[in-house]
Amino acid sequence: MESSALPAAPLNRTYGRLLSCSLPCQGISFQDFLGAAEGQPRHYWENRKDRLAFAGAGTAIELMAWGKERFRKIRRDARELYAKARIVGGDPPWTSPRLFGGFSFRGDFSPDNTWSIYAPAHFVLPHYQLVSIDGETWLSINTQIPPEEDPKALASDLKAALREKIRQLQREGKPRAINRQSPLQSVRYPMSFDMWRAMIGQATERIRAGELNKVVLARAAELRFEERPRLMPILSHLAEDYADCYRFLFEPRPRFAFYGASPELLASVRGKVIETMGLAGSIGRGSNAEDDARLSRELLRSHKNRQEHRIVVDKIRDRLLPLTDRLEIAPPGLLKLKHIQHLHSPIHGGLKRETGILALVEALHPTPALGGDPREDAMRLIRDLEPIPRGWYGAPVGWIDAALDGQFTVAIRSAVAQESRVWIYAGAGIVAGSQPESEWEETALKFRPMLDAHGGHTTNHKDTKNTKEKD
Repeated sequence: MESSALPAAPLNRTYGRLLSCSLPCQGISFQDFLGAAEGQPRHYWENRKDRLAFAGAGTAIELMAWGKERFRKIRRDARELYAKARIVGGDPPWTSPRLFGGFSFRGDFSPDNTWSIYAPAHFVLPHYQLVSIDGETWLSINTQIPPEEDPKALASDLKAALREKIRQLQREGKPRAINRQSPLQSVRYPMSFDMWRAMIGQATERIRAGELNKVVLARAAELRFEERPRLMPILSHLAEDYADCYRFLFEPRPRFAFYGASPELLASVRGKVIETMGLAGSIGRGSNAEDDARLSRELLRSHKNRQEHRIVVDKIRDRLLPLTDRLEIAPPGLLKLKHIQHLHSPIHGGLKRETGILALVEALHPTPALGGDPREDAMRLIRDLEPIPRGWYGAPVGWIDAALDGQFTVAIRSAVAQESRVWIYAGAGIVAGSQPESEWEETALKFRPMLDAHGGHTTNHKDTKNTKEKD
């Protein structure tokens, strides 16, 4: 894999003033916009339940951070960036610039080959940003200017560049070959079932000994293609089959992308209003309505799954109580996706003060749904047992607006691509009553969204317990 050097100074202190303006641009879809930007940094966020969707192309500003203070450093830099920003014209507030990005799963993350271009905290403010709200679409242009420059004097040039970009996008329409996907050559599962069984055995032994209550353990699959896979067909597949999930793309360098369709909201903040969820406990979907209802009842009655879910909800509540003056937690219900259903408890509340999204992200990550309980003990066990680093899998990915509000998902059902290779991940919550066979089957279900999106869920690429390494 070729390496890309990370910039040393993500926010220029001399030329750090952000200038932004927006214009309405009907007739441009997200797929057209992102397809036309192939070969550039690209970013995307959408969820059908929300009113807003975003996409970005190019890079105006990058923010990065390392170490224990990564959440707080990004927060400080974002506050400084937005405090200096000038918005040209009376554009609607929802067109304002947004930082796209996220954090690694571990704070001591060291980029390996698979994750070589990703910092432990990495955000991009795109040069062009497409925003859609209730069918109305606007295109924004973001740029840095020297502090002595008059934003009003540059406004006409900026809007002229924006009008030309809109004409170009409208003129070009859909990029050619946008739906053609590179053929999948192989799917390889590095972890055999014997390795998985041994790993689960060690974890349950530690849990029964009272060292911890729960740990989430993951495995990976490697997909190889004849050429670099095209992301637009993958995103289109996820939009069709997982429209209610949080669909994202973070491609800070061309040909290196992190993307997925996660059902799990880590946190959403708007002023003092917050939203999150407890999502833990899983079972498959039935082949018909009767079978599906039977599986739903089985999940709702499962002691193991309800225990796993209760640990997650209780710990989210404990972490939010110091920050909130109101918290409402719904009893467990069902969140049904195409191949899998989960126990799901929506959580709503009100902050004591407007802290922004990153204070909640830092408080909640990782939830017991992706880490375990107690948090530090589970994180140590994950580090000791899992043979492949998680990188950004299971980590917070989302966006931050000018008020430092935003929305982050937990990056499950995700993939990281580098050239012609893609890695996908799947995890399972392990408690005292966990059985290796059922947890293996659960991870197989969780692989399916990304396998299907890449054309990989076929009998030739089936993951089996009898296979040490399957191509």
